[in-house]
Amino acid sequence: MEIYHGDILYSENREKLNVYENSYIAVENGLVEGIYAQIPEKFSGVEVTDYGRALIIPAFSDLHVHAAQFIQRGIGMDLLLSDWLNIYTFPQESHFADPSYAEPIYEAYVNDMIRHGTFHACIFTTIHRHATNILFKKLEEKGLRALVGKVNMDFQSPDYLCETTEESLRETEIFLDEHSGGERVKPILTPRFVPTCSRELLWGLGKLGKKYQVGVQTHVVESRWEAAESLRLFPDCRSDSEIYEKAGLLGNGPSVFAHVIFPTEDDLRVMKEYHCTAVHCPDATNNVIAGIMAVDRLHREGLHLALGSDIGAGQQNGIYRQCAAAIKLSKLKEFYEPELGKTINIADSFYMATKAGGEVFGNVGTFEPGYVFDALVIDNLEDEGHPMTPAQRLERFCYAGDDRNIIARYLNGSFVRNA
Repeated sequence: MEIYHGDILYSENREKLNVYENSYIAVENGLVEGIYAQIPEKFSGVEVTDYGRALIIPAFSDLHVHAAQFIQRGIGMDLLLSDWLNIYTFPQESHFADPSYAEPIYEAYVNDMIRHGTFHACIFTTIHRHATNILFKKLEEKGLRALVGKVNMDFQSPDYLCETTEESLRETEIFLDEHSGGERVKPILTPRFVPTCSRELLWGLGKLGKKYQVGVQTHVVESRWEAAESLRLFPDCRSDSEIYEKAGLLGNGPSVFAHVIFPTEDDLRVMKEYHCTAVHCPDATNNVIAGIMAVDRLHREGLHLALGSDIGAGQQNGIYRQCAAAIKLSKLKEFYEPELGKTINIADSFYMATKAGGEVFGNVGTFEPGYVFDALVIDNLEDEGHPMTPAQRLERFCYAGDDRNIIARYLNGSFVRNA
């Protein structure tokens, strides 16, 4: 049994932050036992780690990130999406054919994840299975939770980053065989997006999804071009999402759709029916001008929403910064397209960054009893002589804080050293 004292804050739902000032959180076998205003008699004699007025919050979940692009974060941000992919991203990803190139980049990415308090992530790698295995192993060694996908691309892709259909399916099945049954780090099917995948590949991946009972992550209606191109290639389908449905890729495990900026009614139907997660990546879509997700509208439609860094279109790992960016973009969305929704607040964006994202990985992302104690201790946010409420300190951290404000990290209930 461990007990921690501080100002405890977490989300139970998107409308409200649960705040327990000057309180104690009890953790047993790595799981939250309860939160108390005073230490109960039954815990008398248990040592208390006292963090004073520091905030104790759940660790963050990143539902869309390209680990291979960590090395190019903040580069080429003056380009639009297509040029950025072709000039920087695709050539850089091709180097992952060499595992010795991949190893230090994946090491740096995982360490930076932990430094910024992201303990759970849905991760794209590249088409290269051996390099992907390196990332898989590093995540397992650190005790993080992740869904990791070897990317599939066999169509309309650069020659140096394009598989044959047979090769893509064969390498993907080997990858699934190697990693199915993992406890915390698990495989996920990862067709890059419809315009880079043939019908044969998508339908083949659907069969693998059913065989191995594994989910899918991809990009969905990120741009108007993508949405139109998907329907040009698959005229028998009515929406981007329906292509994945007909391919048999949905309903086998978590379905995580990045961006969802221009959804049709058919997209919404599919996503609701299969309980898909739509991932808002504010910095990335702002950097490459893909568009702005209508967060409030999608919430009202009943979709499950989370946040993603989308490195390297996004420039840094801190999901707390995506909390702030999501609020900023929702204000722009309301200003220019008021019919698509209202401005969200810090309770809403923090919920997406913690509990909503955490649901994809199991019982993480909140401090309700029985949840894993994956936690961050946040401090040094107040100006001298100007005390702030816990909610105000959280908001300041999301807008103006960084990893230096994280004074302690707990992963699976254990203190993280050397973060």
